[in-house]
Amino acid sequence: MTRFDSCWFDIGGFETAKAETRRRDTLGARVSLALGLLTMPVLALADATPAPTLNSGDTAWMLTATALVILMTIPGLALFYGGMVRSKNVLSVLMQVFAIFCVTTLVWAFFGYSIAFTDGHATQKFLGSFDRAFLSGIGSATLAPLAPTIPESVYFMFQLTFAAITPGLIVGAFAERMKFSAMLLFMALWVAAVYAPIAHMVWGGGWLGGLGALDFAGGTVVHINAGIAGLVACLVLGKRRGYGTVAMPPHSLPLTLIGATLLWVGWFGFNAGSAVAANGSAGLAMMNTQLATAMAALSWMGVEWMAKGRPSILGIASGAVAGLVAITPACGASGPMGSIVIGLVVGAACYWSVSSLKSMLGYDDSLDAFGVHCVGGIVGALAIGITSAPSLGGQGFGAGNASIGAQFTTQAIAVGFTLVYSGAVTFILLKLVGLFTGGLRVSEEEESEGLDIASHGERAYS
Repeated sequence: MTRFDSCWFDIGGFETAKAETRRRDTLGARVSLALGLLTMPVLALADATPAPTLNSGDTAWMLTATALVILMTIPGLALFYGGMVRSKNVLSVLMQVFAIFCVTTLVWAFFGYSIAFTDGHATQKFLGSFDRAFLSGIGSATLAPLAPTIPESVYFMFQLTFAAITPGLIVGAFAERMKFSAMLLFMALWVAAVYAPIAHMVWGGGWLGGLGALDFAGGTVVHINAGIAGLVACLVLGKRRGYGTVAMPPHSLPLTLIGATLLWVGWFGFNAGSAVAANGSAGLAMMNTQLATAMAALSWMGVEWMAKGRPSILGIASGAVAGLVAITPACGASGPMGSIVIGLVVGAACYWSVSSLKSMLGYDDSLDAFGVHCVGGIVGALAIGITSAPSLGGQGFGAGNASIGAQFTTQAIAVGFTLVYSGAVTFILLKLVGLFTGGLRVSEEEESEGLDIASHGERAYS
C-alpha cells in the first residue's frame, strides 16, 4: 500500500466517523424534541390555574343552608323570644324580628353586601367598596369571588341571612319598651355602620382576618357584635317599668322551646353552611355543633339544678342556645373533644352571667341577649386559640399564628375590637335615632298597656 493510499484510507475513516457522529446527534435531537413535545401539555397543566367552575353539589347545599338559616330567624328566633315576654308584648317581638328581616334585606341589597364582601382598595382593611352596590354585576352566571364554586346570587343570599339574624338578636335586650319606628331606623343604620364593617374586617379580606383571627361562622361578627349592642341598648333605654319589683315571667315556655328547637335545626345551616361547600369542613362543623350544644344544655341544666334544686325547661333551652353560640366561631377549627369542652364551659358561664352578673350590675337585659350571645360568643372566640391546636385535635391556627399563645392573642384582639367598635357606634346611633324620632322609648301608658295594642292594635290572645 502506497503512502497516498494510506492517507486516503485514514481520511475516509475520519469522514465515516464524522457521519456517524452527525447521525447520532440528529437522532438524539429528534428524541429530545419528541420528549419535549410530549411533556409540554403536562408542564402547561402544572403551571395553569384551573378556571373557577360552578359545582352543582356545593350550590345545592348552599341553597339548603340558606333556607335553614332563614328558619332560624323566622320563626325560630321570633318564637324563642316571643315565648319569653309577657303575653301583652308577644306580637310586638314577633313583629320586630319579622320587620328586621325585611329591612335588612333591602339595606344588604343596596350597599351592605358590597361594603362587606368586595375589595375595598385603599380602605380594604376596614371597609369594602361599592362595586356591588344595588347588586350591580350579579347575574345568573356570576360566580362568587370568595366562594367560586357557587353563584354569587346564592352567596349574597347566604350572607344576607347572617346580616338579618344579627340585629334580630339585639331585640332581646330591649324587648317590651322601644318604639317600633325608632327600632326600624336604628336597625337599618346598625346593619350599615356596624355589622357590614365588622363582617368585612373578619370575612371580607379585612384587617382582623388578615391578622389570622378565626371565626368560622360568626362568633365575633354575629354574637359578640349583637350582644354588646344589646347591652348598650338596654342601658340607654333604661329598665322596664316595675323591673325588680313586679314579676315578669315568660308567658309561654312551649313557644320558647319550639323556637329553641328551630334554632338548633337551623344552626346546622348557619355553621355547616359556612364551609361554603359540600365538603369535609361542613361535616366537621355539623358534628361539632351537635356535640357542643348537647353538652352546653346539660351543663346549664346541671348548674341550675345544683343552685336551685330543680332543672327548668327555660334553663335547658337557654343552655342549648348558649352552646350553639359558643361553637359558632370554633366549629370549623376545634376537634370533637374540644367542642365538648367548649359546651361544658359555656353552659356554666352563661348561667352565671344571667343569674348573677345581671343582678350584680343591675341592667335590664330583657331576654338575656348580652348574657347568652355576648358572653357565649366571647367564650367560643377565645376558646379557638386553644382548641384549634393540632396537638389537641384541632385543625390548625390562622395565618401568621404558629402557637396557642399567638392564636389566643389574635382572638383576644378580635374580641376586644368588636366590643369597643360595636359598643361605641351603637351608642352613637341610638342617641341620633332618639333625637330624630323624638325619643327611643314608648310612653309609660303604652308600656303598661302592652306594645301589642299600643304599637300594632292587635292581641295575640283573646
